[in-house]
Amino acid sequence: MVARSTTSATADPRHEYAMAVATRDTGRLIGLGRLALDPHQPQAATFGFALNPGTWGNGYGTETVRLLLACAFEDLGLHRVWGARSPHNHASARTMERAGLTEEGYIREHVQRAGRWRDSVTHSILDHEYQRNEPGPRE
Repeated sequence: MVARSTTSATADPRHEYAMAVATRDTGRLIGLGRLALDPHQPQAATFGFALNPGTWGNGYGTETVRLLLACAFEDLGLHRVWGARSPHNHASARTMERAGLTEEGYIREHVQRAGRWRDSVTHSILDHEYQRNEPGPRE
């Protein structure tokens, strides 16, 4: 992932942005966030994030998503950002809701895991819905 992120950071034009997520107190790496521009729709991007399960419930997910959205809307001037989650991942649903995204619906049998098809639930936010969130205490 580091090699891929380094390569994408030097691409011209750039289509992907990745960030490391670290704890405030120790700087320990606990996850990552990624924003990928849509090659068919230049004003749109998808995002994703993953955190160490031992850090869940401390606001790192919401802060990560908010930082990705700030990059998308404030730095890149995009119109739409969307992400997908497992229908069973209720914590991710709450994280995306806290960051301002709206649940859109299901993509049926979207991802194959361990030989089985799985649905995904999509969430999105548009530039005129985005509100800048200053970093603050963890939720």
